[in-house]
Amino acid sequence: MKTIRLLLVDDHDVVRTGLRSFLETQDGLEVVGEACNGVEAIENAMEIQPDVIVMDITMPEMDGLEATRHLSKKCPNCNVLALTVHEDKQYFFEMMAAGAAGYISKQAAADDLVAAIRTVHAGNVYLQPSLASWLLDDYRRLSRQLTTDAVSDQIEEAHPDLDVLSERERQVLEMVAEGLSTPQIAEKLDISPKTVSRHRERIMNKLNLHSATELVKFAIRTGLISV
Repeated sequence: MKTIRLLLVDDHDVVRTGLRSFLETQDGLEVVGEACNGVEAIENAMEIQPDVIVMDITMPEMDGLEATRHLSKKCPNCNVLALTVHEDKQYFFEMMAAGAAGYISKQAAADDLVAAIRTVHAGNVYLQPSLASWLLDDYRRLSRQLTTDAVSDQIEEAHPDLDVLSERERQVLEMVAEGLSTPQIAEKLDISPKTVSRHRERIMNKLNLHSATELVKFAIRTGLISV
């Protein structure tokens, strides 16, 4: 089994010492370097080319987020595993967007850390189970938004705009959308109820609409009336 070479990045000496003592007892893991901030992490990574960089986030001089962004460009073969006290959505998504291959809390079990290291070294993504739900929630939110946008696009494509209506037809549509009855519209426009009905029928045909409710929705969407 190929030895996984590790670079430990944390601004606390005691944390790095504890990690080194534990990880070097694990088969196939070797700590080949340490760094106390993002600047040192980049310098050491470029020099020793570790397989996995175990990266803290909050550090002086340069934090783990910025360091990960640089490393994803300068050392693309080094897999960054975020190891942090921050169980926070913002940090989670920013680290993953920066190029981290995994995210695990310092409160996680020791065996989970080893599993995370082996997972990202294998080229896979590791998400601590208790945090992975954030990704699922975000995916669902994005899916709902995409669905809503797609439906809106379909509606706009299926129904022409106000430009296809004559000035009189716009007046009739506006009054229908405002809830006026055919006789009331006829009185306001000084035309016969029969003429109002013909206008309404032409409006629905031109706009490919089939009910009063759809007429109201169209009038609101196009700004003909406000709610």
